[in-house]
Amino acid sequence: MNSLLKSMMAGLLAISFACSQNKTEEKSNQSINKKEVTAKDILGNSNYLAMSYGGYRVKSRDVQPTIVQIKEDMKILSAIGVKILRTYNVQLAQASNILKAIKELKAKDPNFEMYVMLGAWIDCKNAWTDQAPDHNVESEQNADEIARAVALANQYPDIVKIIAVGNEAMVKWAESYYVQPEVILKWVNHLQSLKQSKQLPKDLWITSSDDFASWGGGDSLYHTEELAQLVKAVDYISMHTYAYHNTHYNPQFWHSTLEEDNLSDIEKVNAAMLRAMKFAMVQYDSVSNYMKSLGVNKPIHIGETGWATVSDGLYGPDGSRATDEYKQGLYYKHMRDWTNSSRISCFYFEAFDEQWKDAANPTGSENHFGLFDLEGQAKFALWDKVDQGVFDKLTRDGNAIGKSHQGDRVALMSEVNAPPVPVHNH
Repeated sequence: MNSLLKSMMAGLLAISFACSQNKTEEKSNQSINKKEVTAKDILGNSNYLAMSYGGYRVKSRDVQPTIVQIKEDMKILSAIGVKILRTYNVQLAQASNILKAIKELKAKDPNFEMYVMLGAWIDCKNAWTDQAPDHNVESEQNADEIARAVALANQYPDIVKIIAVGNEAMVKWAESYYVQPEVILKWVNHLQSLKQSKQLPKDLWITSSDDFASWGGGDSLYHTEELAQLVKAVDYISMHTYAYHNTHYNPQFWHSTLEEDNLSDIEKVNAAMLRAMKFAMVQYDSVSNYMKSLGVNKPIHIGETGWATVSDGLYGPDGSRATDEYKQGLYYKHMRDWTNSSRISCFYFEAFDEQWKDAANPTGSENHFGLFDLEGQAKFALWDKVDQGVFDKLTRDGNAIGKSHQGDRVALMSEVNAPPVPVHNH
């Protein structure tokens, strides 16, 4: 009996020790999982997909999306693996409301993850006024915009992981508001100095989000000493690339060739969309090559790229024929496949359609870059996610998340046009 008792006691002690060890390991894993992540951890990490987000529902930004609406959108984006959002300005309530919404979602569910690349809008003097823009002098409003971004980064250090100084603020075709690189450099250096003096979190990354040309990947007119200093000052380069717009402005890669004459229209489309991805890759490499020519080697991520699904203008049936949901779906897949495998973050533009961008023209392409339409219907790029049930029980403004075109692929494909063939090919 004593030996049996001893045996039982030994067994209980072994079980107790094993349970204790398991609990210790669980706590260790939990502490790792709850470790505060940094920009360095999440950028280039395919477990943290990136997306540009506005969330505006109506034709004017005078009506800001509510916290309830933003929470709905956050849950929808989280369902497809998005964990980093990019915003564009902090003048309006939208950015601070996003941060509040994320904080409330995290309080309710500690496992909810969403981080923010917080944009601070930068303008030149007289931008968006009836006076001529002065591209050599910055707007007096920039200082307040930077101060607001700093305040929000300090208020939400567990959510804000990046501050981007300006959006396409240096590229020359932004004729209404662009500034010289020294303005961006000034504010990037200011934010870096706040990190050094512990007035901003030390792991917060600072960048500027701009066209590939502004980062030295195109015309040599951008290759200035100030740009070289900026490349060295940022924590990483955030570059934009838009094969979509170049189907009109630089269409050599887009047009069907004589060698494709024997292909079906859909085969021509598929080939063109692969070329569109390669176009983006070439622009990425051009920025990388310029950066390395300066003796710099730091991460480059894609701050913006996308493909519209409706256009009545330069990219529609009478223009480059680039615009439809099928092509957007291919571009989205190709870009995710490439960037995920290459450890590049791609802030895809954009999450939801926004009709304020070209309010006077409902079929303007700027209103239709979303992967979801205004009612929350998933466009073709995300039909597979609907089939997988990831949106079950999720809604947007009372609408269940379903497929665009009611899931009718024949109807969707009826809108697809093959790229044009240049006249000189015949």
